Amino acid sequence: MFATGVTIVTARTPAGVLVGLTANSFNSVSLQPPLVLWSLARAAGSMAALSTGSHYAINILAADQKELAERFASGRADRWDGVAHTEGASGAPLLDGAAAHFECFNRSRYEEGDHVIFVGEVERCGHRAGASPLLFHGGRFYTEHPL
Repeated sequence: MFATGVTIVTARTPAGVLVGLTANSFNSVSLQPPLVLWSLARAAGSMAALSTGSHYAINILAADQKELAERFASGRADRWDGVAHTEGASGAPLLDGAAAHFECFNRSRYEEGDHVIFVGEVERCGHRAGASPLLFHGGRFYTEHPL
């Protein structure tokens, strides 16, 4: 019953293969140095690429990116087909239209239960002015509603 934002974590393997997955387990850790965290199931197919790579990007999805969230949450082999993105400074894909993005150095990992907690040091970030976030609560997607 906790509402969260929705992210897509992206990376590029040394062989150039794009990796991406939807995650709502994202949180700020520290402002100095700038650190964020997210978690991934140990059994995830992308675990090897994300745990051994040096960098990844966390793309905070905008309210109009529900389809993208669903695409990257699925097991689709073609999830990157037609997805507009640019290459970040470290090579991790930055999704066009995202509300914000964080380019992170893969600083540390902690194995806890059936997940691995990734702590990333933010090296670069950006945002799309005026973008409303995509939200997730109770198994459904929502957009923000001002109080």
